[in-house]
Amino acid sequence: MDFSDDQIDRYARHLVLPEIGEAGQEKLLNARVLVIGAGGLGSPLLLYLAAAGIGTLGIVDDDAVDLSNLQRQVLHDTANIGVSKVESARRRLAEINPEVKVETHETRLTPDNALDLIARYDLVADGSDNFPTRYLANDACYLAGKTLVSAAIMRFDGQLSTYKAHEGGDKPCYRCLFGPQPGDPKESCADVGVLGALAGSLGALQANEVLKEVLGIGDSLAGSLLLFDALATTFRKVKAARDPACALCGSQATIRDLKTLDYRTGEALCAV
Repeated sequence: MDFSDDQIDRYARHLVLPEIGEAGQEKLLNARVLVIGAGGLGSPLLLYLAAAGIGTLGIVDDDAVDLSNLQRQVLHDTANIGVSKVESARRRLAEINPEVKVETHETRLTPDNALDLIARYDLVADGSDNFPTRYLANDACYLAGKTLVSAAIMRFDGQLSTYKAHEGGDKPCYRCLFGPQPGDPKESCADVGVLGALAGSLGALQANEVLKEVLGIGDSLAGSLLLFDALATTFRKVKAARDPACALCGSQATIRDLKTLDYRTGEALCAV
């Protein structure tokens, strides 16, 4: 493609990288990425993806900006308290990079809409803050054949991985690593807190993995789980194998339709 003078200036530091160059930047400009959650993780994630020139960013979030968000959700500001997070995000991303098309979905990800939403994008990045949404995003991405980059944070700890079980081989899905969905999680960030800067650290790493997947460069995190301890400032990378007994991607998989699961409890509602 022919880059405009403004694009050459804007993406100059990408264009001089042999691993990216013009061909790679064109991939970014043509990419469609869906981000689930415009909160602590979604904030740095969306900012860096927009700055990198991801052509279309979809944002799924049904919440509004609250004062308690601003300790870590750097995409939003005090003037936008009460505004929907997807609209606040759209305004901010337009200031960062007006060339990026932002598609807002002011809704929760549900079994009714997940497959339709995910089918519209090339790749999904999950920055949600609850187990039902994480499991739903994993299951929907597997069934839709889409790569998922998922991150989570709590207190001073974070984790990150890429899930591509739909490609086969020994690549695990989220369920392979964490088993069945917990029926009644006892803790959340609202209960036990989270270091604000941790969201920035993991969100930026998540953006890095999304860009690598779009560009097809580097070593994918698929098959590994990255763990970060903010108090000790240590990273640990753990190998993760596919679970042959996984209900989603195992040899005797039982999950074929999102409507067969209750994502509040993770229990099957009917036989498949």
